[in-house]
Amino acid sequence: MTHSLVCPETVSRVSSVLNRNTRQFGKKHLFDQDEETCWNSDQGPSQWVTLEFPQCICVSQLQIQFQGGFSSRQGRLEGSLGSEALSKIVDFYPEDNNSLQISLPPAEVDRLKVTFEDTTDFFGRVVIYHLRVLGKKV
Repeated sequence: MTHSLVCPETVSRVSSVLNRNTRQFGKKHLFDQDEETCWNSDQGPSQWVTLEFPQCICVSQLQIQFQGGFSSRQGRLEGSLGSEALSKIVDFYPEDNNSLQISLPPAEVDRLKVTFEDTTDFFGRVVIYHLRVLGKKV
């Protein structure tokens, strides 16, 4: 059975936060399950989110809910185990809408990096309401 693998011990980092306003737009809003909050990146050519899990996981699905108009036309998911360098798991091509998206081939990792390239916003901003990593603990 798959379930959300992001837990309080998961360490997350983001490329940027709009106007450095972490209270209103910070990374914590990716995982708070609140429909009214979001992570809003600052402008730039490539935005990303990294997750370091407290144990090895087998990830099977990535669910991302963008704000329409502030999504990414192309993304890349990378992962690694232990001290290994990140390696590509899959390229993905989200749609510019508010639905939860993206299935992927199963991968055993303890670190993930999601990179958002070719954003739909002219300034390169990304707005994400929910980021869920589904799978199982190994």
